[in-house]
Amino acid sequence: MSNVLLKFEREDREGYVAVGTYLIDAAKRFGIDLTETGETEDELRTDLVIVTAGSEHLSPLTQTENEHFSSHGRRENERFASQARIESVGEILIMTNEKKTAEETAAEDQDEKYKKDFTEMPLEKKIAALVQLEAITIGETFSFIFNSPSLIFSKVMDVMAEFGLKKESDAKDATRPEEHKKAGPKAKAKTGKSNPPAAETPIG
Repeated sequence: MSNVLLKFEREDREGYVAVGTYLIDAAKRFGIDLTETGETEDELRTDLVIVTAGSEHLSPLTQTENEHFSSHGRRENERFASQARIESVGEILIMTNEKKTAEETAAEDQDEKYKKDFTEMPLEKKIAALVQLEAITIGETFSFIFNSPSLIFSKVMDVMAEFGLKKESDAKDATRPEEHKKAGPKAKAKTGKSNPPAAETPIG
């Protein structure tokens, strides 16, 4: 039986599998979980992968894939691991999707639920919810200011010091000779040295 070199790039795992093997079964042999969670087209599927090289060694897109991609769009060389079967000898490189943590998934689900609930609210409730959010934001801002007096004082002092230095610099510049203002620092450097005092002429 002919074998195919299969590499999973994200997991940095590779090995030989037989022609006729589905990508999802090959992944399981390498300890990579690509189990699909959806039974219907509307449910989420997690066995989507990108074939970064060697797509010509896989079976053509199935009806299930064509229907899904026509509705949801398709990334370049994207396949369902449960639908793609290895059909010829060669080397195949696979990039799996980055898995999200349970906390990230829960947070996204909560965000989606809030968006859906907000969309379905009557206008009056939407306005009330926005006003409530604004009140919470203002309260958190004041809480931060009251709980960070040293930080606020430090920032204010920095601004005042910078303002004072600028005023002092402007006052000094106002007393400089006009030719120095026009000529700039180079002229000051050239004329910076004072000439030695002239020798006194003895009175005869």
